[in-house]
Amino acid sequence: MKIGLQVYVGGDAVGAEFLMRIAEAVEERGFHSIWVPEHVLMFPEIESAYPYAADGSFPFDTKALPPEPFTLLAFLAARTRRVRLATGICILPQRNPVYTAKQAADVDVLSGGRLDIGFGVGWLAQEFEALGVPFEHRGSRADEYLQVMRSLWCDEVSQFQGRFYDLPASHQSPKPLQKPHPPLFFGGESEAALRRIARHGQGWFSAGFRAEEMAAPLARLDTLLAAEGRTRAEIEIAVGPAGGKADLEMVKRYREAGVEQIVLALAGRNVDRFLARIDDMAEQVVLPAAAL
Repeated sequence: MKIGLQVYVGGDAVGAEFLMRIAEAVEERGFHSIWVPEHVLMFPEIESAYPYAADGSFPFDTKALPPEPFTLLAFLAARTRRVRLATGICILPQRNPVYTAKQAADVDVLSGGRLDIGFGVGWLAQEFEALGVPFEHRGSRADEYLQVMRSLWCDEVSQFQGRFYDLPASHQSPKPLQKPHPPLFFGGESEAALRRIARHGQGWFSAGFRAEEMAAPLARLDTLLAAEGRTRAEIEIAVGPAGGKADLEMVKRYREAGVEQIVLALAGRNVDRFLARIDDMAEQVVLPAAAL
């Protein structure tokens, strides 16, 4: 059973030494992956409901944003050799797809082919508005951007014409080391999210489902995959447990439900406390789970 770690370090806590020590500790202690989140703007008053909290409140300091994810993963790639490096979750429809494809390919090359790309369609309307991107139709925009990026990753001469984006005949390099491109994990639990996974994905990164709640969405995903001529064997199921915590018994229940990776979560500003928690997770969850 794979155990990943979603790391939230933001604001004044961001620093080269802090991040290097975390990355090295995660790799040394046997974690499968490091996931890093994305927000480029936050606001003193958040008008959208945060979808992963029961009361809709955003659980982090709005003044302490994390580094841009591909920038951070490129940095972490230089300090690690084995651990997978993942965006969790990159907000695709508010980004330029050409730049996103370039950043992702570059990180995959610089890391020796260790990138997993987690994409989502976003929940914070204010962020879209501030970036000059319509919040409406963001799912359709994301689906189109995926086609743009796939052409840039896979085709010698890339080209696309669509509703939201036109790409003239062009070259982009380097191409990703992983073929045809790095694995694409999609976040979200809606019907639209499951359809996107079935059509485009190599993974599903779900947040908050308990093990006993996985049967219904996985059955629906199986149906949607079958409609695309695919099976769940082509999809890795990763889950971030509620609160970012799990014990070994919980991991076993997730495994029995069909989950292949558990992504724990850790946030903080004190590096010694951060490293102590990583040690605890490794002893209590990562090492025992490796034997399952």
